[in-house]
Amino acid sequence: MAESTESRTPPSASSAGSGDSPDALYLKRRALRRGSAGWLLLTGLGVAYVVSGDFSGWNIGLAEGGFGGLAIATLLMGVMYACLVFALAELSAILPTAGGGYGFARRALGTWGGFLTGTAILIEYILAPAAISIFIGDYVESLNLFGLDAGWPVYLACFAIFIGIHLWGVGEALRFSLVVTAIAVAALLIFAVGAFTEFSGSNLNDIPVDKEAFGSNSWLPFGLLGIWSAFPFGMWFFLGVEGVPLAAEEAKDPVRSMPRALSISMAVLALLALVTFFAATGARGSAAIQDAGNPLVVALQGDGDPTALSRFVNYAGLAGLVASFFSLIYAGSRQLFALSRAGYLPRFLSLTSRRKAPYLGLLIPGAIGFALAAGSGNGGRMLNVAVFGATISYALMALSHIVLRRREPELPRPYRTPGGIVTSSVAFVLALSALVATFLVDKDAAFIALGVYAVALAYFAFYSRHRLVAAAPEEEFAALAAAEAELERK
Repeated sequence: MAESTESRTPPSASSAGSGDSPDALYLKRRALRRGSAGWLLLTGLGVAYVVSGDFSGWNIGLAEGGFGGLAIATLLMGVMYACLVFALAELSAILPTAGGGYGFARRALGTWGGFLTGTAILIEYILAPAAISIFIGDYVESLNLFGLDAGWPVYLACFAIFIGIHLWGVGEALRFSLVVTAIAVAALLIFAVGAFTEFSGSNLNDIPVDKEAFGSNSWLPFGLLGIWSAFPFGMWFFLGVEGVPLAAEEAKDPVRSMPRALSISMAVLALLALVTFFAATGARGSAAIQDAGNPLVVALQGDGDPTALSRFVNYAGLAGLVASFFSLIYAGSRQLFALSRAGYLPRFLSLTSRRKAPYLGLLIPGAIGFALAAGSGNGGRMLNVAVFGATISYALMALSHIVLRRREPELPRPYRTPGGIVTSSVAFVLALSALVATFLVDKDAAFIALGVYAVALAYFAFYSRHRLVAAAPEEEFAALAAAEAELERK
């Protein structure tokens, strides 16, 4: 099959300015600012999605699996994310659109697959910022910043200020994100240097052993099942990095920059996970930090008085939360924009402003996130719901890679996943394992996510699947593939 322009450039890039046809006008009112992000900003975006997970949350996995259980879970989840990132690097070079995972699944699995994937991603990217805003409120209160207590005024300020920056423009937003992320990463490295000075191997496995658990020992105090239960917390070191392809339409040369940004950001996150995990547990002990809201601070000072380093890490933790909150808002708005532009969700949600920002795609999820944060105050539960949505999307995106490799082997691939479908198959199996593990950790969160999913699917089945927009880039890509397949059969 000869390489076509359509296979590498979003169709809307050329059609939006080609005249006054209804399709052209429709896409013109839904245009993003192209060429705003190079590989460095995209790499920063990939790390920003995740970096807050290094400061807190992962440590709860110690209460599920102990040091050994969480270490194995983190290793397996790291393998899952690495395999998934390599698969996404190939897919994003083939289909560089704002739809990201939805666009990949749309081409490989049809409209139902696209909607299932896009909805799962939306669940992750709407719930996660709501949860993080609660954690930001807790940090603001604990640090006694501005004399504020955690509560709705802090949540409102978070959404209002950071959505405002996104409305200003994508280039400005990603540069802000890069600066805050750099501060958080530097703080993690400084923390590790300080914590390793107090490292002791005996601290790693100090959680009491549950002798009734199958396969339990000092390294696996909750037995073999504890490894599986720790999967969702091992994910916290990497959760969100898969959102980088959502910036494809706003990237410079996405065919080259996407694979590069995904690979580098994954490498950075793996390094941060390794040093943070060992430094925190080795400095103070797994038992001491397993239930801590700020495990890195506890690892540095224990029950003693705050030190200069622990204060610094505490403030840097706030920077990490801000970086993830800010970038996840971006990801959610772009996934909503793409689904709306193609008609899967109400079309007005994809309208863009003069600065080429999807303003309703930012404001409406922000309003929902604020309402959830102010109404529930349960950040842990919302993150568990987000993890459930994430694991579904991972399985479907990995499956999309497998299907396209088998069904369209001659499709031009500027970047090819090392290991091919073996790599994406590993990601697929581990994603399904992580999905089941969410039921082991929080059944209520899993069923809440299923309920939201069911409502969304009913909307698609009875209404929106009959009103899809054929001119949307992801839909045109799928139509082109179908037309080419039909010609080959003839």
